[in-house]
Amino acid sequence: MLLGEFEHTLDEKNRLTLPAKFRQSFAGGIVLTRWIDRCLYAYPSQDWTRLVQRLAGLDPLGQDDRRLQRFLFAAAAEAELDKQGRVMVPAPLIQHASLKREVVVAGVNDHLEIWDRAAWRAEMTEVEGSAHHVAERLARKSD
Repeated sequence: MLLGEFEHTLDEKNRLTLPAKFRQSFAGGIVLTRWIDRCLYAYPSQDWTRLVQRLAGLDPLGQDDRRLQRFLFAAAAEAELDKQGRVMVPAPLIQHASLKREVVVAGVNDHLEIWDRAAWRAEMTEVEGSAHHVAERLARKSD
């Protein structure tokens, strides 16, 4: 399980050094993709495969299904960590998430989220203001 929040930086070659505690999870490879929340998701290769299997039921004849497939898969990039635990983040992904030099890498169960640091702080402010409402809605849903 990937847990924790870490402040890191992109270097001049757009490489991101993953926090040391996450590197073993990505020893078999990493897949980076854009995500709906204007951030990036980074999956260990085996967990990416599970996501792909989950999305296999999307209908290629359905417009929304095709759009979601394009959004997730067209910009996805497979990579390996280098000896220093770095991964190169492709320019289209940097642009999508508006990443600057300072980023946050957050462990979110089976994947990492990579955010511009200012955007992460804004997101956390919003989440903290609404988390109790979401928890209440989920509690009612499970009854």
